[in-house]
Amino acid sequence: MSEKPGGTSPRGEDNAFWTILGYMISGLMIWGGIGWGLDRWLGTEYFLMGGLLLGMGSALYLIWLRFGRS
Repeated sequence: MSEKPGGTSPRGEDNAFWTILGYMISGLMIWGGIGWGLDRWLGTEYFLMGGLLLGMGSALYLIWLRFGRS
């Protein structure tokens, strides 16, 4: 397999894509699920949206920590 300049292989870029996608989906599912559960338990309608926003924000923060800082 040929390597790109800088020592990264095309395979590493595929792994980064799947890692980012996994962070995004898991953040939404975990925090959205917590928000959904709180909505069901408390009889409200706004914790789901808060959980989804928190999940997306935390996923973007983790992505920035892992890939954004050089």
